[in-house]
Amino acid sequence: MAENASTELKMFVLFCLLLIQVSLSEVIFEERFEDGWRSRWVRSDWKSSEGKAGSFKHTAGKWAGDPDDKGIQTSNDAKHFAISAKIPEFSNKNRTLVFQYSIKFEQEIECGGGYMKLLSGFVNQKKFGGDTPYSVMFGPDLCGTDTKKLHVIVSYQGQNYPVKKDLQCETDKLTHFYTFILRPDATYSVLVDNRERDSGSLYTDWDILPPRKIKDLKAKKPADWEDREYIEDPNAVKPEGYDSIPAEIPDPKAKEPDSWDEDEDGIWKRPKIPNPAYKGPWKRKKIKNPNYKGKWKTPWIDNPEFEDDPDLYVLKPIKYVGIEVWQVKGGSVFDNILICDDPEYAKQVVDEVFANREIEKEAFEEAEKVRKAQEEEEAQRAREDGERRRKERGYDRHRDRHRDRYRKHRRDYMDDYHDEL
Repeated sequence: MAENASTELKMFVLFCLLLIQVSLSEVIFEERFEDGWRSRWVRSDWKSSEGKAGSFKHTAGKWAGDPDDKGIQTSNDAKHFAISAKIPEFSNKNRTLVFQYSIKFEQEIECGGGYMKLLSGFVNQKKFGGDTPYSVMFGPDLCGTDTKKLHVIVSYQGQNYPVKKDLQCETDKLTHFYTFILRPDATYSVLVDNRERDSGSLYTDWDILPPRKIKDLKAKKPADWEDREYIEDPNAVKPEGYDSIPAEIPDPKAKEPDSWDEDEDGIWKRPKIPNPAYKGPWKRKKIKNPNYKGKWKTPWIDNPEFEDDPDLYVLKPIKYVGIEVWQVKGGSVFDNILICDDPEYAKQVVDEVFANREIEKEAFEEAEKVRKAQEEEEAQRAREDGERRRKERGYDRHRDRHRDRYRKHRRDYMDDYHDEL
């Protein structure tokens, strides 16, 4: 009975801790683009005067796990897209920041972005554009077959710093979730579809602050430093008579040819062969160096230029979230935007949406079958049209040749007729 009571107490304590965690976590902003989304988002007029501003369409896209789960889709080619939403002001000081959203590149984008931005300070949303300062820029950027970059750019004291690592984004045409987590200890994680793609620290993976440690360029390897792992055995002794062993010996199996004539050919001698007993010049065998210290490396020292900032991870208070991209081909669906302080809740959102993942894959595969069938049908029509045109050209050439022969025959006849006259 006492053991059962203890187990129940532990479970109760864990349940209470879970409730405390849930109650302390906060969702700052969550957008599923359901009814009323237009009241929360402001489309920018940036590039409108130049005729280069694109528009967004409210849709689940061509293939979707849930047709009612709609996002906003870039709907024009070769345009700039800019739209933003104001959110409750959020400071990540002493808190974890989770920034997450989904995107589906339905189009052959050729070249263009699919990233999002977190903005601080006052922003004139009608003028929000590429030159608007931001605190975080995060997400994929594609161009041709070479560029498939996953941007993670953070702002510090007014300057933007990209992550030094070469992070790669997804390139297929299905929905993918991108998650950026920034913690109060200045560590971060990047997740794609709830799987960690990368992690590290603002101190090491960005060039925001000078490094804590640098190599001591003044240091030199000590004269007595032993970096030879193996040395010759000083106690080894060369065997007696070793140097007298010949490199070659007469071949004991060789026989004098029957046709050999000493008077004419001279005294026959056995040909030389390598001596199996000959081991080359004598060398002392190698043994482990008892004084071996390993390869000498330049030591690291404290960087005199490093000045720590315990608030390195702290962004300016976030007030807006926005999409600002340029695309050669439109057709990207942005959805499920989340800003919170609880990575577990973000994970639940991904799991919830991906409950329909297989349905989306099946819809995409069916759409691909239809597309390929249409392409084949168009190709067949093109082949048939080409064949028809070739036949018509052949008929025209035959007709022209027949006409030319008739005209020539007519001229010859008329010439003969006039000659007779």
